[in-house]
Amino acid sequence: MANALYLDCFSGISGDMFLGACLDLGLPLEVLEAELKKLPVHTDFHLHANRATRGSIAGIKFDVHEHSHHTHEHSHHDHGHAHAHAHENHHHSEPHTHGRSYSDIRQLIESSSLSTGVKQRALNVFRRIGEAEAKIHGKTIEEIHFHEVGAIDSIVDITGACIALENLGIKKVLASPLADGRGTITCAHGVFPIPAPATLAILSGIPITQIDVPHELITPTGAALLAEFAESFAPLHSFTVEKIGYGLGSREIAGRPNVLRALLGASSQSSEKYDTDRVLVLETNLDDCSGETLGYLSEKLMQAGVYDVAFVPLTMKKSRPAVQLQVITPESARDAALHLIFSETTAFGLRVYQADRIKLQRDTREVQTPWGAVSVKIGRIGDKIVQISPEYESCRRIAEKHGVSLQEVYQASMAAARQSPET
Repeated sequence: MANALYLDCFSGISGDMFLGACLDLGLPLEVLEAELKKLPVHTDFHLHANRATRGSIAGIKFDVHEHSHHTHEHSHHDHGHAHAHAHENHHHSEPHTHGRSYSDIRQLIESSSLSTGVKQRALNVFRRIGEAEAKIHGKTIEEIHFHEVGAIDSIVDITGACIALENLGIKKVLASPLADGRGTITCAHGVFPIPAPATLAILSGIPITQIDVPHELITPTGAALLAEFAESFAPLHSFTVEKIGYGLGSREIAGRPNVLRALLGASSQSSEKYDTDRVLVLETNLDDCSGETLGYLSEKLMQAGVYDVAFVPLTMKKSRPAVQLQVITPESARDAALHLIFSETTAFGLRVYQADRIKLQRDTREVQTPWGAVSVKIGRIGDKIVQISPEYESCRRIAEKHGVSLQEVYQASMAAARQSPET
């Protein structure tokens, strides 16, 4: 089933290159335009998808053109071009196009009628960019004003990319190893070496190589799409290609077609036999917290919806015994977890990074023991059961009620699970 996308970033990636490639793979321009109309922006913008070539490679060049309200007349007779218009006639003043705050963008997306999945994905991408900018400037994400990425074309690129993934039915995104150019770039904050500061911050933890091309190849928008969606950055492996799309960049580069090659197909990488997801890991080292404090924190964190809390013993400076607090959490519980750690411990800071989880496919069922029903978790690889784990609380209740040992209940539950016709 063609539900995997492999992004071959040999010549970099930008938001418009990504959308050009998706259009070349079969995303209908009119669908993209209809979905983007759901954004309550008070600007007329025009989507332009033009079939062209870069370095003799044919593909789609995607652009967003902004119009003032009184100059959006446009010819529909350009040959070889596909056009779509989104005209919003609201009577509000538009926030300054290049200075939207993260709150402005969040409100824009949340108040739209886009699907829940598209909204959440787009917000995650913007959060990545906002956190990178905040880190660079020593501010909080709420204080940051997006410049290039706050412009209408970047909002369209990022939201459009999330629309494209949903419309094309993409369940998994993989990418090639990343390469960026050399030299300098002029951005809102002045002249900087390539990779641009935001690009570098967003790609933190992802391998990147510089090649001898005197241009920026990976834009902050392209970097954020990769960091948010790509599960790996490696050469093709066990990938069955069904369709190939090319998204064209803005310039001709000598000896290197300025294109993003996108492959739509099926991947057996980290096979469908397993479940996968992404989590956040929060870590901090503590040498001056009492055991009571940490026990209380652990309970509160679990109530807040984190997946796991661990305390790892370690030795810090001046030979002080200490613990490393490690919290594994979904993005949805991130802010609550941060608030608890900072308010309930002596931590002044912590480390946050994303991790991929590969999990057994699992289900929970009830089995009958001589003393009553017990809940058991079953773990599978494909059709084969490899783990049977009775739920502790369920076993404890039975053991206490009937005056038998916990081990007896565990063993009876395991035996009943193995004999169950469903296993």
